[in-house]
Amino acid sequence: MTDQVRVQNLCLHGFHGVLPQETELGQKFYVDITCDLDLAPCAVEDDYTKAVCYGALCDVASDVSDAGPYQLIETLGDRICAAVLERFDRVDHVSVTVRKPSAPLKAQFDHVSVTINRKRRYRVGISLGSNMGDKIANLRTALMRMNTLPGFEVDQVSSFYQTEPWGNTDQDWFLNACLTGWTTLAPLDLLKALKRTEVELGRVPAVRWGPRAIDLDLLFSEDLEIDSKLLTLPHPEMFNRAFVLVPLAEIAGDHKVLGQSIADGLKALEYDPNEIVALQDE
Repeated sequence: MTDQVRVQNLCLHGFHGVLPQETELGQKFYVDITCDLDLAPCAVEDDYTKAVCYGALCDVASDVSDAGPYQLIETLGDRICAAVLERFDRVDHVSVTVRKPSAPLKAQFDHVSVTINRKRRYRVGISLGSNMGDKIANLRTALMRMNTLPGFEVDQVSSFYQTEPWGNTDQDWFLNACLTGWTTLAPLDLLKALKRTEVELGRVPAVRWGPRAIDLDLLFSEDLEIDSKLLTLPHPEMFNRAFVLVPLAEIAGDHKVLGQSIADGLKALEYDPNEIVALQDE
């Protein structure tokens, strides 16, 4: 269940509207803001610095309104959403309702309103691997599944690489690749989707670092740092693994994780180039 922070019925005086008298005289607008986020970090530790401040939400809405005027309350709501997501990196989703009680209409009504919903988009990196069965088909099927995953958009896909097994070397060589993409899914929700995909493609529980039909690892999600029982981000081993950095550098060499670019991480890594070879005509 998602936690929420709300500000309701915030009154703003603005000059928004299409008609000249609206932009000249102004009128009252009432705004509701609902933020979806995980409140456990601030609640458990009773830490104000990890919370989303109600007063700051009011200030954001007021600043956006004062930056107008806007002809449409749709524009006002959209820009408040964008400003909230920019200001508060812990917020995954924001909903803003703008009510206009004095709209210049002949009809009798309490108010007119719009509600704008916006989700945060995360840039993510994912590694793919397979060393059982038809490895090429396994990777291609996984990529196809990723392309149809709700809330996820594949951006770039690396070449496929033949790589020496890591951790447990008594097994067949792997075929590895990386992709970058955009998602509105929170990191843990994306991880769960990846694990469901693994199961659907035939992965079964086995020994650690053992053979697998498909392996999908979430490497990073924007600049988020997460350390929980279920998920650690950035992936703690990504800068130690050539089979991750080589394909990732091919498509996202300039991307920085914890201040270090993927390309620089690869340069600093000692590895045998013969242990990771690009597959031709995959």
